[in-house]
Amino acid sequence: MTTQAVTTAPKILIIIVTWNNKASVLELLASLATLAYPVDALDIVVVDNASQDGTKEAIETAYPQINLIYNQENLGGTGGFNTGLQWAFEQTDGRYQYFWLLDNDVLVHQRALTELVALLEAKPDIAVAGSTMMQLDYPWRINEMGAFINRSLGTLVLNRHLENIPLWQGYSAQELLNIDADLSQHLMHCQPYMDIEYVAAASLLIRAKVAKEAGLWRDYFIHFDDVEWCLRIAEMGYRIVVSAQSLIWHLSAAAKVPTWVLYYDNRNVLDLLSHHGAERLRYLKRYILKKAVYYHLIGKSDLAQLHYDALNDFEAGRFGKKNIQLNCTYQPNDAVSSVLLDKTVKKILVSWTVNLQATRLQESLVQAMLKRPELSIDFLTLPGGKPIFQMPDVHFVFMPKLMRWKRYWQLRGHYDLVIQSDYQPSIGLSWLKADLLYVNDEGFCRRSQPKWHDVVKAIYLFFRSFIKVGMK
Repeated sequence: MTTQAVTTAPKILIIIVTWNNKASVLELLASLATLAYPVDALDIVVVDNASQDGTKEAIETAYPQINLIYNQENLGGTGGFNTGLQWAFEQTDGRYQYFWLLDNDVLVHQRALTELVALLEAKPDIAVAGSTMMQLDYPWRINEMGAFINRSLGTLVLNRHLENIPLWQGYSAQELLNIDADLSQHLMHCQPYMDIEYVAAASLLIRAKVAKEAGLWRDYFIHFDDVEWCLRIAEMGYRIVVSAQSLIWHLSAAAKVPTWVLYYDNRNVLDLLSHHGAERLRYLKRYILKKAVYYHLIGKSDLAQLHYDALNDFEAGRFGKKNIQLNCTYQPNDAVSSVLLDKTVKKILVSWTVNLQATRLQESLVQAMLKRPELSIDFLTLPGGKPIFQMPDVHFVFMPKLMRWKRYWQLRGHYDLVIQSDYQPSIGLSWLKADLLYVNDEGFCRRSQPKWHDVVKAIYLFFRSFIKVGMK
């Protein structure tokens, strides 16, 4: 049963943060006028983080009634929302009953706000209510219905992640914005709302009084800032819930491979646990050092360094924006011909985990073989020997299921380039004495083979953490 509509509409301030995303934020602003909520009960403040794409001018022209705040530099999601919250806190007490925080690139169901308001109006002990986030690229699939926190690993456990709504399959997000969207009627064992540890600020409604009491976000720049805020509010004695009747659509991060954001994820979750679960902090520090060992083993030493930087900056109390420089930058997959036509690359091995259609590499590989008859490209079978046919007339290299490491050793020195999937890297394939080409659905990155002295040092740091006083 859908939550009953609010009879007297409380006054709400909508806070949106944007940066160089003019088309999306304009689309969002246009859609807010279609909400099943009285327009005269809504005020909007848009915080622009020094966009260079004409966002500020476009909003000023199309929406002169909107409160537009222009930051002189990109302060990240943290600084942007803090700018908006600070403006909200300075308004007359009682002017707004609720603040609704929104990402700039979401699509909101017409009843998304109505359901959140009705929930908070009916339950005084609930301070924060968030929307269920659907995937924009797969609109019938849930990305998260709120989340819990694994304090040992420093990760979010997304509730009902990747569950599908079969009746919606094949529909676009635009087609779903106005239908009956009560997921408690579509999913087994799904209540209209449930208590959760965290809801994303992609769509988060909070009581104005509680927001002011909780204060501004910690200076994380991006990531885990809204998580820490939710935990802080919960420790004040309030409930945090997610609604199954309020929906938004947001582009999923399924195809994105973490690179520079690893620094913020690790540094910020360390700070979060230091305030909300300090007894697990030493285990998390060790886990971060363990992850650094892994990144060295697969040949991503610059990403391993981000883990050390995160630990060091946390210990030193350095937060905010970090000037991050990586050894390897990703290029679009369409540009991979520059690597395949390199005369020094004569023999290539492709892992069974690489999907040539998803990465759009098939055509480039075919053309490279036509232009370079001397080029040899081998494909590994699945462990156990099953071949995956992705190109005409390919040569397969058998990969055993039980003696895999022996096979890796036999293949050492036989190839100039090993193509691996970013989504499922193989440590063994990283040590074939060849350059590495990491690919994902969006881009590729060429890397050198890993170095033993980096791995040994990383392992030493990991084991030292068990006895080092500073890691307690």
